[in-house]
Amino acid sequence: MPSNSAPRAYQVVLDAIENDLRSGKLELGSQLPGERALAEQYGISRASVRDAIRILDVMGVVRTSTGSGPNSGAVVISNPAAGISQALRLHVAAKGIEVAEIVESRILLETWAAQMQPRDPRYAQQVIARTAVLIMRMDDPELSREEFHRIDAEFHVLLASMSGNAVVATMMESLRNAISDYVSAAITDDETWQSVVKILRRQHKAIHHAYANGHRERAAQLLEEHITWFYGQTH
Repeated sequence: MPSNSAPRAYQVVLDAIENDLRSGKLELGSQLPGERALAEQYGISRASVRDAIRILDVMGVVRTSTGSGPNSGAVVISNPAAGISQALRLHVAAKGIEVAEIVESRILLETWAAQMQPRDPRYAQQVIARTAVLIMRMDDPELSREEFHRIDAEFHVLLASMSGNAVVATMMESLRNAISDYVSAAITDDETWQSVVKILRRQHKAIHHAYANGHRERAAQLLEEHITWFYGQTH
């Protein structure tokens, strides 16, 4: 029936892409065949193929562009965090997920990651250097609140990625926008924000210092205190 065609097409194409990625037939950056070729290959209509590609685009599995040439059509980018992030934001907006649940998830993920020895010490040093730059940028008194929240979220995502666990890194990346959203919405007046941001800056520096000096347990403790403290300011 027509109502079932899009989900069925989506699943067929997704399964095929997954299998082709596993086998090496497709790689990140590979361009998918055109609508007609996919329709013939999987025995589905071109309209169903378009529906499937749209869903894959929203999920962050492919990126689509119009026109002709090597960069046109659907290209595999395999960025599932984008799709998860969008779904999380919609759930939060619809009150299907409470901010408290995001806070709890952050504490679990970030404190666990903080206690893990980095699998790649070289990458860990790059993260320490990058997050040091972010801290300096957050100290800028002319920085807008919107930019501060964006940098703040990036700071936390990068530190969590040091563990080398790809699943945790993807989950933190997917939480990035939800974190920025609830943090920016938590305090609306500038006077309150000015007093809060001073404390946030101190907390970020202490967390970074613990990470940079390999004090894993201390970093985890500071992260939990930091996340819990800010949530407590607005609830």
